[in-house]
Amino acid sequence: MAEAKQMVDALVRGREGSTIAATAALGGVALIVGLALRALPRRGPVQDSAGPSHDTSPPAAPRTPFDHTEVSEDEARTMLRAMVAATLADGLMDAAERERLYGALAAAQIGDAGRAWLDKELTEPAGVDELAARVSGPEQAARIYAAARLAIDPDTLQERQFLKMLAEALDLPGEATARLEQELGG
Repeated sequence: MAEAKQMVDALVRGREGSTIAATAALGGVALIVGLALRALPRRGPVQDSAGPSHDTSPPAAPRTPFDHTEVSEDEARTMLRAMVAATLADGLMDAAERERLYGALAAAQIGDAGRAWLDKELTEPAGVDELAARVSGPEQAARIYAAARLAIDPDTLQERQFLKMLAEALDLPGEATARLEQELGG
């Protein structure tokens, strides 16, 4: 399925009545990357212990908080899986929620393959350990957690427990989850 980034964008934009949806004009993936970047502790530049570098290559373009160019389709698929798992964490998926998901996919012109993938994921959502196994570093962990958190308003004990277990499985620092909650108004 090569439509994962489009599906993430569509699902984030499809959040009704949310200020998040309104700010997702530059895309759901970009919004998630920005949220995750701001959630992680700031790190200073790394100094090589061997001394100053003699690298003559031009400096890389500075990254913006919404630089999502490094997010692969595979990572976007993991974001989607985290979003679906979070949505199903309370064990309830009513007709309105399902229609919202499919409406977002239709608005983004996602085809039958995307819908079939979503149907399968809705019947067999990923567990937190399965999601965490696909993560290779703290930045990616923060992005996956941000996607899951963005998919829901954690208003049930089950949803809050899912997010707590996901953060633990991803080895995400408590201050990062607290910053994400603050950013999302939670």
